[in-house]
Amino acid sequence: MNDSPDFPLISWTEAEENRSARWRSEAGNPPPKKVIVADDRIPADVAYKLVCEGTGLLWRGDFQNARQLLQALARRIDKQAERKSIKTADKKDKKDKKEAASTPASSITITQRFHQHRQAQAQRARILGMLLVPLEADYSIPLRRAPDVSQACEEVYEVYGAGKEASVASLREVLGLIGAHEWRKKGVPVPALGGSIHPYYGVFSPVRGEYIDLIGRANLPSVQLAFDIGTGTGVLAALLAKRGVKHIVATDQSARALECAAENLQRLGVDKQVELLNADLFPPGQAPLIVCNPPWVPAKPSSPIEHAVYDPDSRMLRGFLDGLAAHLTPNGEGWLILSDFAEHLGLRSRDELQAMFDKAGLRVALKQDIKPRHPRASDAEDPLHAARVKEVTSLWVLKAK
Repeated sequence: MNDSPDFPLISWTEAEENRSARWRSEAGNPPPKKVIVADDRIPADVAYKLVCEGTGLLWRGDFQNARQLLQALARRIDKQAERKSIKTADKKDKKDKKEAASTPASSITITQRFHQHRQAQAQRARILGMLLVPLEADYSIPLRRAPDVSQACEEVYEVYGAGKEASVASLREVLGLIGAHEWRKKGVPVPALGGSIHPYYGVFSPVRGEYIDLIGRANLPSVQLAFDIGTGTGVLAALLAKRGVKHIVATDQSARALECAAENLQRLGVDKQVELLNADLFPPGQAPLIVCNPPWVPAKPSSPIEHAVYDPDSRMLRGFLDGLAAHLTPNGEGWLILSDFAEHLGLRSRDELQAMFDKAGLRVALKQDIKPRHPRASDAEDPLHAARVKEVTSLWVLKAK
């Protein structure tokens, strides 16, 4: 067994023997530096202290008990975060009284709240990722009451990772594989398509259907040719095909996304109209219609699925805008689907977005808006609710100046 940066080894001592196995992490997380064996006898408080210190717990007990321990760890993380919040508020209140000045909680900017939220999410993921389970070479889990996860693992590890051999993964990731497998089987209904999209693990699911509605009702400038930039599951390429566009070139730089799109397009019966191409942004040539739904938050992603939401320094957005005019036919249209969530978080202003248009030699011919319908938009308990409640998703119809 060879160690490598992509598939490192994880090591531990068990029954007075030094052991090792391949470490699997689709998020690219390194293996814990220290690992001990744990089972049903470990108290949740002891387990919490160990994982917070960075010790990985390789589970040898009952699988369902491991799931319960993971939930117990999550409750302790949340309770600790709540205590920290109360303690911070108390300190602030004492300081306010001492200075005879009022500094309400709202003085924390929404941008600061966003970064705090991201840091808390990352810390939570790191701690919960310390509960580990073994996988045999056939992807079975050698634990009591363990489910059959072989197909869920094969869909990800066999095609996109290392070959079959004994390995260790975080329980949280394995549960994510199971959930993704169920979504892939069941699919996400898309009324505008008259069918469902079946997302692969790590490929963003079109659960936010409002942007699909914007594309579905916009006036097509041509039905001859269109480019779909960053196709993902292929949902927008499929919609354009259903609307009568004769040929669509859909690009993505993720092999997993392209395989996902190919399967969805075939299932929907539009695969003959869509050409899939592995490319970073644009295919060669020009088109009268170019569609793009880039990540809408200029921040660093912390897992593969987040690449569809978080885009450091708006790299994809800037790349699309900067190259759009050169790839449009005369009087062609670029359709940019973009949420203004980043604006309400203070991460990008409307003036900055307009400056990107100007720099790229583009003008706004039309803008259509729609309010998000996802559950978080109405969740008053969400730490970013103040921004979410204002969010609008827009279709920007752009033309070269």
